[in-house]
Amino acid sequence: MSPYVSRLRGRPHGQFAGQPRLRLPGAPRRPRRVAMLSVHTSPLHQPGTGDAGGMNVYIVELAKKLASINIEVEIFTRATTGTLPPTVELAPGVLVRHVDAGPYEGLAKEELPAQLCAFTHGVMQAWAGHRPGHYDLVHSHYWLSGHVGWLAAERWGAPLVHAMHTMAKVKNAALAAGDTPEPAARVIGETQIVRAADRLIANTAEESDELVRHYEAEPGKVAVVHPGVNLDRFRPTGGEVAESRAAARARLGLPQDAVIPLFAGRIQPLKAPDILLRAVAALVDEDPSLRSRLVVPVVGGPSGSGLAKPEGLQKLAARLGVADLVQFRPPVGQEQLADWYRAASVLVMPSYSESFGLVAIEAQACGTPVVAAAVGGLPVAVRDGVSGFLVAGHDPADYARALRRFLADPALPARMGTDAARHAQSFGWDTAAAATAEVYTAAMQEQRRHLRSPHG
Repeated sequence: MSPYVSRLRGRPHGQFAGQPRLRLPGAPRRPRRVAMLSVHTSPLHQPGTGDAGGMNVYIVELAKKLASINIEVEIFTRATTGTLPPTVELAPGVLVRHVDAGPYEGLAKEELPAQLCAFTHGVMQAWAGHRPGHYDLVHSHYWLSGHVGWLAAERWGAPLVHAMHTMAKVKNAALAAGDTPEPAARVIGETQIVRAADRLIANTAEESDELVRHYEAEPGKVAVVHPGVNLDRFRPTGGEVAESRAAARARLGLPQDAVIPLFAGRIQPLKAPDILLRAVAALVDEDPSLRSRLVVPVVGGPSGSGLAKPEGLQKLAARLGVADLVQFRPPVGQEQLADWYRAASVLVMPSYSESFGLVAIEAQACGTPVVAAAVGGLPVAVRDGVSGFLVAGHDPADYARALRRFLADPALPARMGTDAARHAQSFGWDTAAAATAEVYTAAMQEQRRHLRSPHG
């Protein structure tokens, strides 16, 4: 059995991270234990595969940092194989609970709404084994979890904090060619959750505005908390950025003198890796000598509507005549992903929609500049002209123009990468966890005021 497997039953409150807290009478109280819900993707899954991506990283890193400030986290997620243990200790104070809901394998995200009743039943079963007040607060992630959180919070008399991560109306307004619109049922579901939640966490001010504009969220219920990056893992190694890049290329077997534009993430139309390939094709068509200088790694696996044509990107590379330049690599663990970031001259993120873009912050923390679409949270994640370049729209010619700057100036990746690493320092998870804890505290205070009110 894995050393991480733990039942954790009967563990006293507050004792996983040192001595119990002291609280002055009347002082605002933080939650002791939070039920965190992630129905459709497990924090234990490898990011870059299936539906696992930035949200998985977000939940894992946030939960760990919350535990480090004495807020226990229990993460409920759907069991995807029959061999999973009921509980897994992800870190001290962070427990993952596997809930049986529907077939273990072969269930697409679009089929999960039919399993929400079964998932909710599993959550309630876990809760029934505890004394009242076991969970002080519910924090749901993505709209599927929001519906379970809505019911659980009402049943437990606990506040509900919800993070959308992505929104149907925003995605549908910026669909990639050939992508599938989000269904009306999701729009309705998100509208209901916005109305039911005590607090909504938005990644950026723009996302906060979208919640108000598209879903009529009460502005006072929305809190902006930027996601973070693990600055211990994602950082330059071995001195200066240029030295870090050279060492990473040696480890990965990449040529030292190449210009390497990297795509890292799930391969689906929404993330638009095809735009990078088309931009590279435009560059070598214009100047065939660049063929000897370019290496284009694509690190990730098919996801979402990309699963319908898993070989589509390879076929596109062949049609464009750049198959010899492109290296397709499967998703990798976080440590090796950091090396891919370090090795790259530039990360390219041509996404049609990004609530924030954790990949952009991770790359910058490693000392790698970013060329990204000016959508969603990416203008917050990337400082245009300082830590990278933002591109308006999705014309491959515009991305080719941005990449040409790195080809024309061999010193630009290191110079801009140094500024990128400095920029990323303001996005640590410590800051994000502290701000999230403040949102929790405010939600609990407001609930207590409401319960004491004669009009409540």
